Amino acid sequence: MGYTAGKTKLMIGLGMSSISDSWYGFAQNEKTVEGYAETVNNGIIPIFRGHLLTETDLIIRKHILNLMCNLETEWSLGLPLLIKKEIIGRLQEMVADQLIEITDNKVIVKEEGRMYIRNICMAFDLKLIENKPNTRLFSMTI
Repeated sequence: MGYTAGKTKLMIGLGMSSISDSWYGFAQNEKTVEGYAETVNNGIIPIFRGHLLTETDLIIRKHILNLMCNLETEWSLGLPLLIKKEIIGRLQEMVADQLIEITDNKVIVKEEGRMYIRNICMAFDLKLIENKPNTRLFSMTI
């Protein structure tokens, strides 16, 4: 999946392994050519798996979208304090490296941090942290 500064709440993924986004949930298509072709040829939408977003997921998603598209995000989006503290803790090395600035109200990506934007956003991704031992990451940063 990519990012766009344009606003939309529905993206339909076409093709094998693509991901559709209805804003409140994600659906990934069949991952193999055979499975995708068989499902489509039978007139079935080729969804392999999906995830409905929780209220916290929706807040985290807004933060990540803000960072990816605008290089800043505001804490006022309503993260629970414990989660905010956890994220700030994970961002401290990037603050020390002068890649980002954290204020009472915002996280701001500095010019030096732009090339590390995926790493910065990973600090917000609670699912990534929770599943780290079991997750195989296909879009690793370099």
